[in-house]
Amino acid sequence: MPEAIKILSGNSNRALTESIAAYLGVPLTKCQVRRFADMEIFVEILENVRGKDTFIVQSTSFPTNDHLMELLIMTDALRRSSAKRITAVVPYFGYARQDRRASGRTPISAKLVANLLTQAGVDRVLTVDLHAGQIQGFFDIPTDNLFGAPVMVRDIKDRMDTKNVMIVSPDVGGVVRARALAKRIDAPLAIVDKRRERAGESEVMNIIGDVTGRTCILVDDIVDSGGTLCNAADALLAKGAKEVYAYITHGVLSGGAVARIAASKLKQLVITDSIQATEAVRVAPNIRTISIGPLLGEAIARTAKEESVSSLFD
Repeated sequence: MPEAIKILSGNSNRALTESIAAYLGVPLTKCQVRRFADMEIFVEILENVRGKDTFIVQSTSFPTNDHLMELLIMTDALRRSSAKRITAVVPYFGYARQDRRASGRTPISAKLVANLLTQAGVDRVLTVDLHAGQIQGFFDIPTDNLFGAPVMVRDIKDRMDTKNVMIVSPDVGGVVRARALAKRIDAPLAIVDKRRERAGESEVMNIIGDVTGRTCILVDDIVDSGGTLCNAADALLAKGAKEVYAYITHGVLSGGAVARIAASKLKQLVITDSIQATEAVRVAPNIRTISIGPLLGEAIARTAKEESVSSLFD
């Protein structure tokens, strides 16, 4: 790796940052991110970063606003310390679900966050499985949207007989993502047709595809309340599926989601470490975490060496 590279960690997911640094074989850059008594955030970079290629690893997960402000203030600290280039590595991009105006007098918060990062001084963004691909277009700076699919495919091939696997999209909107993963393991695709009556609740209506006797794998980018996954698992089993797994990139898992999934008919929920797992997630009997540290590490290495990142997914 180039000696000029510097990896910094915010407080959102230090374990993932350490995994990335270990993959790259570089030490974490010493910096202090702390709070004053009134909870104002203070950042101090404790190493020389002048002329360096710097990467801040920070998911904007819960508490979203705190972690976003940390990222913005760390960016300002690096810019004022004459870093050559600042790349925000945001494994989970918070506010991504506010990517359009669903009704009148509402914001497009994902665009606002893109503006904030750009104005703070970020030169480039690296993220994973954006909720909506068009968010890349919200940035006026280079933005690489990595995919968790290769990590998931490797795990599926290691643990399952892919001849009997069927990939399932939990809704019509996720078909492109599910189809891409199904293609990688040469598996058929099914779709859960659901009707959402109100935010946070979903009602499964129909299964498109014959799932009889199949090991079904639900694929999505975000699991939040877990209601959609649990309902989909029930519907698939009712249609004759042998067992149901779920592979989801971002385990938001808010409120009672962990308890809901633990009590569900899901054989296992597999999430990545894009969001730092809570203690409840770590001890849940049917939730397992796989790491995207090597994927992000390789993307950072290629960015630093000005090599292709998209070829990672060819």
